[in-house]
Amino acid sequence: MDYEKKDIHEQGAVDNRIEEIALDDERRIKVLSPTMLVFKRFIRNKLAITGAIIIGFMFIFAFVGGWLMPYAEDQTFTKYVDMQKDYAAVSVNRDYKYTEVEGAKFPLAARSEFVLAVSKNGTDISSDGIDYTIEKLGQDFYRIYQQTDIAVATKVGKNYNISITGDVGKGFEAEFKKALENGDTQFTSGQTTYVVIQKKKTFHAAISNPVAIASKYMFDFATADADSGYEFRYQAELAMNEVKDRGGKGTITFTANGKQYEMEVEDDTAVIFAADDYNAVYANISRYIVQATYPDVFLSIDFKTQVKELISEDASEFIFTEADGTARRYTIVRNNEQWNIKWTESTLVFDDYHSPTWAHPLGTDGSGMDVLTRLMYGGRISLMIGFIVVLIETLIGVVVGGLAGYFKKHMDNALMRVVDVFNSIPSLPLIIILGAMMDEMRVDPQARMIYLMVILGLLGWPGIARMVRGQILSLREQEFMTAAEATGISATSRIFKHLVPNVIPQLIVICTMDLGNIILMESTLSFLGLGVKFPFASWGNIINDVNNVFVLTNYPFVWIPAGFCILITVLGFNFVGDGLRDAFDPKMKR
Repeated sequence: MDYEKKDIHEQGAVDNRIEEIALDDERRIKVLSPTMLVFKRFIRNKLAITGAIIIGFMFIFAFVGGWLMPYAEDQTFTKYVDMQKDYAAVSVNRDYKYTEVEGAKFPLAARSEFVLAVSKNGTDISSDGIDYTIEKLGQDFYRIYQQTDIAVATKVGKNYNISITGDVGKGFEAEFKKALENGDTQFTSGQTTYVVIQKKKTFHAAISNPVAIASKYMFDFATADADSGYEFRYQAELAMNEVKDRGGKGTITFTANGKQYEMEVEDDTAVIFAADDYNAVYANISRYIVQATYPDVFLSIDFKTQVKELISEDASEFIFTEADGTARRYTIVRNNEQWNIKWTESTLVFDDYHSPTWAHPLGTDGSGMDVLTRLMYGGRISLMIGFIVVLIETLIGVVVGGLAGYFKKHMDNALMRVVDVFNSIPSLPLIIILGAMMDEMRVDPQARMIYLMVILGLLGWPGIARMVRGQILSLREQEFMTAAEATGISATSRIFKHLVPNVIPQLIVICTMDLGNIILMESTLSFLGLGVKFPFASWGNIINDVNNVFVLTNYPFVWIPAGFCILITVLGFNFVGDGLRDAFDPKMKR
């Protein structure tokens, strides 16, 4: 019995040892599994785990956060603020204004001669063969006559030979000779008065007809159909000069075109009332030009009259009541001999650079958009561009590197020369040129983003191609490839089913590291205005909105979050890339 118990005990111990060995083998198989081995090495790396957490958070922030935010990517926010705006401008007139007699013409060339003659106190001018006479009626107020020749006299000895060129009455020739002998400058024949003009050795008898008046005073009329012709202006200025001669202030009446008007004159301004309505201003006269700042603003005669009076009194502000009873306060700002009339208006503007609040946790940017929302959508664009560019680079690099590494010789030489050509292309200058071309062609922002991804992908694949080529050159000489060739598998299958899968660990590491570089490149290009364009957001063009030192120093909440997102995202991809590189390295200790 003791021997039997001993045998049973020994048999149980053997079974336990067999069970332990089996468990050890299972554990050993699990530990030696390549995937588990890489995973365990990866999760032991604290920086790699930190990078993975950062990347996961940024994906949730960009893609999930954008759906949860109540604002759209390009939604702008506005507010009402009281702004002082230019309403009208006032200046002193320094040029002569001409009012022509109905049916008469006083051309531009004659006006230039008039200004020159007045500056020299002249009384006669000639332009385009037409003679004019200037009559001074007051300060900066002249009437201009056009001379029409009727007869020409030439002195021969003590006599005059007269040639008549127009219609004259009897006795004209005798009166003309008499005036010449007496040295008179004018004479009368019948009921017509003629002037005598000497031109070198000839004397001309001419009829003098008013053609225009010239004045530096400005007229403003209450209505568009008001009488603003030659006769009204002539009589009004005559009356104004009469009051000025009497002391410069007073009231006078005058008649023009059969209508009577009353004028109140004070210094260099005058207000005119029609005889049938002394309560409404008909017109005013002054040296001031009052113009609205915007073409859609109409300035009433009452407004202009009040402004001119206040300017002459050096007033700084006033209240004007419109016809509908609305009263507004205006400010007068003087700049030498110019005045700006400003008014305060409640204006709808972008709520730009608003400090962080509960509604906008990161504030608003220069366009009045929510910064947090733009960061989320910008993360989508930046991450999407990074992954698509890496995908383009990987596809091209794997194909070119795989073919070059497997076939070697002529194929390898040809493909590697293509790689050398692409490596020789100056990427940044080329992107700047293409960006300028797209700006000139006004390419749609969405299409521009696609072009940017394609360009970055086409310029970034040579590095991956070289890596794949080098790995395949080493792998194709190993026994499993000899066996694959012996079984008659096609070259395409050998490359893409047997060789390329063995390069995937290195590809993952390179692509992960490259993602951070592409995000940095996109951000740099967008900051320079060559990348993603409005209305799409990217972290780069969010920073690009901070384009002056004032915004940079006073509104850090606009650009610091975008810079922080770029920083931690690139760090996250670099940490993950370093972790994968260490995990795939067979020399790493467990």
